Amino acid sequence: METTKTTDAHCTTPGFDRAAIIADGKAVLRAEIEAIQDALSRLDDAFAQAVDAILCCKGRVCVTGVGKAGLIGNKIQATLASTGTLAYSLHPVEALHGDLGMIHHDDVVIALSKSGSSELIELLPRLAELGCRIILLTAKSDSAAARQADFVLDIGQVPEACPLGLAPSSSTAAMLALGDALALTVMALRSVQPEQYASYHPGGALGRLLMKTPQVMRTGADCPTVSDEATLGECYEAILAAPRRAGAAAVVNTDGQLVGIITHGDFFRLFRSQNRPAERCVKEVMTTSPKSVGGDQRVNDALAIMREHAIDELPVVDKSGRLIGIIDIQDLLAKGFSVLENT
Repeated sequence: METTKTTDAHCTTPGFDRAAIIADGKAVLRAEIEAIQDALSRLDDAFAQAVDAILCCKGRVCVTGVGKAGLIGNKIQATLASTGTLAYSLHPVEALHGDLGMIHHDDVVIALSKSGSSELIELLPRLAELGCRIILLTAKSDSAAARQADFVLDIGQVPEACPLGLAPSSSTAAMLALGDALALTVMALRSVQPEQYASYHPGGALGRLLMKTPQVMRTGADCPTVSDEATLGECYEAILAAPRRAGAAAVVNTDGQLVGIITHGDFFRLFRSQNRPAERCVKEVMTTSPKSVGGDQRVNDALAIMREHAIDELPVVDKSGRLIGIIDIQDLLAKGFSVLENT
């Protein structure tokens, strides 16, 4: 049974003050912006050396931290992995109870600790003994943890945005931004291309954005194809013979180059207006110079052409104009693409 969510517009907390609530929200955002700006002002050669260490890493990047800093570390690890850097997360306590075995001497460690006096103090010396290079993100560059690190990235002693000044907020915002700076600078220096990035994000909107036409086009028997010397009857039989329901047949010359297309709509119009149309040659009635898309183009390019010209089938050709497949709008819809603009 379908349900509808309802809200009570008059249900408010005692002493509700909309302006004060908005002001509090802005104060939190302002505090976190200031924390990131302070981290920006402190960025120095240690950052460049840390980036170089990641670029030169022969193993993987291990990201570790405790509490909220550890959660931020998980996001940094995910960003590294999604942008082409082999990375994994490790909890410091678990590392001291057996998981230390997953760390290799060729690994680079990114450790996060605001105070520099967390459980990392016991772990970092062991990582140093293994030969790992250690990058520390911290608010205390003179801490015990900092003395174990090869590179210290200082976020500064900024006040937390929390009303009590206690809950990690401004500090974690600065750590997250600094972690993004590391990951994305490494990504830029590695010249990661859109196609590489797409390979790390095969699903969802990102995957669709960078998907290439060969990944969705129909080929072989699923792509009805006839010679430009074929009859309309033969063309219609080719469409009917396709294992998957086809809405059109591509017409090619003796070199396999696309020269035309005939759709179901063309057949309906011909059968209503012509006598014995099945005996006519396809090149007499086909749509010549049909719209097409290259096999090296993205699906979004194909979709834009189909939207602009209100067509449901789009041939895919190689650089010589030879037919290699056909894209059917139904297949795009099944993969989550929308026929509407900006959705």
